[in-house]
Amino acid sequence: MRVTQGMLTGNMLRNLSASYARLGKYQDQLATGKKINRPSDDPVIAMKGMVYRTNLTEVEQYKRNFSEAYNWIENSDAALDKATQTLQRIRELVVQASNDTYESSQRAAIAQEVQQLTDHLVSIANTKVGDKYIFNGTDTLTKPVDLTQASPVTSNNTSEVKIELSKGIYIPVNVNPTKVFNYDNTAKGKGLFSDLEFLNNDLNDATKSGKDISQYLGYIDQHINNLLNARAELGARLNRIELMEERIDQQEVIANRILSDNEDADIERVITDLKTQESVHRAALGVGARIIQPTLLDFLR
Repeated sequence: MRVTQGMLTGNMLRNLSASYARLGKYQDQLATGKKINRPSDDPVIAMKGMVYRTNLTEVEQYKRNFSEAYNWIENSDAALDKATQTLQRIRELVVQASNDTYESSQRAAIAQEVQQLTDHLVSIANTKVGDKYIFNGTDTLTKPVDLTQASPVTSNNTSEVKIELSKGIYIPVNVNPTKVFNYDNTAKGKGLFSDLEFLNNDLNDATKSGKDISQYLGYIDQHINNLLNARAELGARLNRIELMEERIDQQEVIANRILSDNEDADIERVITDLKTQESVHRAALGVGARIIQPTLLDFLR
């Protein structure tokens, strides 16, 4: 086959164009720190990168969900702690009022403090975090306790507020309000606020004796136990959430490492390849200068 000057020139130009393309690729990798800058550079790396980024995005969302879970549980636990302290103070007052040496005026004074403490318990039951009531199940926009009405109202919403903290794992973060802040005046010992109402009425009743008042000690102890049980359950959930958070933190580290291994360029290798390609390109230019057909000026020299 006859090799012409045009063929040599054409091959030289194609090779120079390919050399420029390789130089551009290495320069892009060095400037961006990425192996590819468009999916067409390497479709396999691009597809894997989409999967790894989706995984990393999910992990980052779970980390944000942990903040919301901690917000609910810690505020609930703090509110239950204050409610427990309030009930313990009411119990102390009941012990005092159970003494038959107390006159009706003294018990009436105790009744006033019990009423104030009851109002404080109502405010605790109506605790809000942001614009959400945390003791009303999933109905977070409705006040759970309202004793000002003719028929006092307390929440009976037992639905759990669940937050996804891992793939397919939903953890409840609220407290069942029917177990801690309830009103049931069908009998003593049934509801927290109804028992306090019965107690307040008996304290204001001059015909009641210390024995009548002392019966409330057992009811109050039961309500305190209910609060402690709710706090124990919250504590167990908190421990699990902390363990899950450690796992998610590890998953985030692993996801970032895998994504980096897939997409990030090896800078040392890129610099070496770039310098090698520059040398090859200069050699190609030198050889090409000899291949190009001589002009009339070359013959005149």
